[in-house]
Amino acid sequence: MTTTLRGADIVIKTLERAGHTSIFTLSGNHIMSLFDAAIDSKLELSHVRHEAATVHMADAYGRLTGKPGIAWVTGGPGHANAVGALFTAQGQESPVVLMSGHTETDQLGRGGFQELRQVEMAAPVTKASWMATNTATVGMDVAKAIRIATSGRTGPVHLSLPSDILDASVPEESVVWPSGADFSAAPVVLSDAAAKAILGIVAEAERPLVLASPRFANRTGRAILARIEATLGLPTAIMESPRGFNDATLGAFAEAARRTDLIVLLGKAFDFTLKFGGAPINPACKFISIDPEGALVERAARELGPRFAFGCVADTMPAAQTLLRLGSGRDTAWLNEARALMRGRPATWSAMKSKTEGKLHPAELFLALKPYVEKDPNTILICDGGEFAQWGQAILSNDRRMINGVAGSIGSSLPMAGGSRVVDRDAPVFAVLGDGTFGFHMAEFETAVRLNLPFIAVVGTDCRWNAEYNLQVRDYGPNRTFGCELDPTRYDQAVAAMGGHGELVTSIGDLPGAMARAQASGKPACINVMIESIPSPVVRVPAG
Repeated sequence: MTTTLRGADIVIKTLERAGHTSIFTLSGNHIMSLFDAAIDSKLELSHVRHEAATVHMADAYGRLTGKPGIAWVTGGPGHANAVGALFTAQGQESPVVLMSGHTETDQLGRGGFQELRQVEMAAPVTKASWMATNTATVGMDVAKAIRIATSGRTGPVHLSLPSDILDASVPEESVVWPSGADFSAAPVVLSDAAAKAILGIVAEAERPLVLASPRFANRTGRAILARIEATLGLPTAIMESPRGFNDATLGAFAEAARRTDLIVLLGKAFDFTLKFGGAPINPACKFISIDPEGALVERAARELGPRFAFGCVADTMPAAQTLLRLGSGRDTAWLNEARALMRGRPATWSAMKSKTEGKLHPAELFLALKPYVEKDPNTILICDGGEFAQWGQAILSNDRRMINGVAGSIGSSLPMAGGSRVVDRDAPVFAVLGDGTFGFHMAEFETAVRLNLPFIAVVGTDCRWNAEYNLQVRDYGPNRTFGCELDPTRYDQAVAAMGGHGELVTSIGDLPGAMARAQASGKPACINVMIESIPSPVVRVPAG
């Protein structure tokens, strides 16, 4: 008797072979066969409330594990809802595979149900985007998506799966199964000759600075950068914020850039975050670009002209290992100087207190949160949004921290907290976000309750879209603000209504009890903190 397999069965078995059993999904017509095939499999499906949340959860999974997070959504509107979240993953170089259901192939161009040009829609926010066309080879499509997501500059990939490809059955012997090599690509290494040339240029510089891409914003990447500082004596920084030199995470980063005479771009794209090489960067500063994408090396060379000292194509983490193997130490005076600039915080922050009864200053809140977040080295911290979260990024130190990233998009933190809990069932998980940001995915608290994914969300409620408010004040004047005000909503009560735990904090003395009760609840928790509406911090070196 000939055994047959549906396309959906082939997708499931391919994911099992690759060890990808955590799936983030929202059901719909076009992918019901995947749900049916998953029932008897090893796959664990986290079923959410909005398609964008599937991608944000997969994004957190990808950042924390280095393996691609897998998201399933239905076609048409489901796909459209998910695509926007890919922009966040793309900006942070997070390996994600979005598999979207799709109109049947025999209905394309005929007005099929929820027919949409999904491949073209996802292409600008992915490394690759295509549609499967053959049931027997759909497993190879899945393997290809995983391989592309994790090779070179890691990032999101989209694969559309037409429902007739998933529903069709083929003889098992006709299935083309991927092998181990189909799931991964060999890294592009930095040659010893190129590494020696780079190290030679670095040795001639007085104040070189290594700027790493968001790919390094995880434990593995941070450990490599720490080794570069310890072994080669070179100061390093991860540029993962759209605020660039104003990213308070990096302290007086602008001053360090002003003093440096050589910047090594370790996978960091030459872009707006670097002010395209302009101030505060020293106009005499030279650049080296090590990048997985030749086009980005060429862009840096074109933009910088004679300031471009060297460029090469190589995968960044292996390239860093090669530099470590061949390099040697140097005088640490500049390293210590740069560290002091980027790690220093104004002494005045410790004295910042609220001037408004019933509200906290963000600085006093995050200083009070610091012991909770930093007590356990395994803590996962997600900072999301504008002004409020910037205070958190500047004050809280954590090597498993995720932010909304270079894309500048907000709203991902609540599903990312749930995705983080799927990755690590034991570590404390905290999300800090503003009240505007909270509204994007509030319903994912129901997901977290239903799936038993506890975390603590600290919401700074200033009843305002504060980043936009400050932009309007700066550009148009204090009497020209519009569309910025929000209500003092009891987000804690909304979370409690969904089965979670809620706390309201209106004074710093409320926080210890609120935190203790939230932790003891064992539930997804919202600590709703009433805060003053304060602009984000910018760290500058005092004149003179």
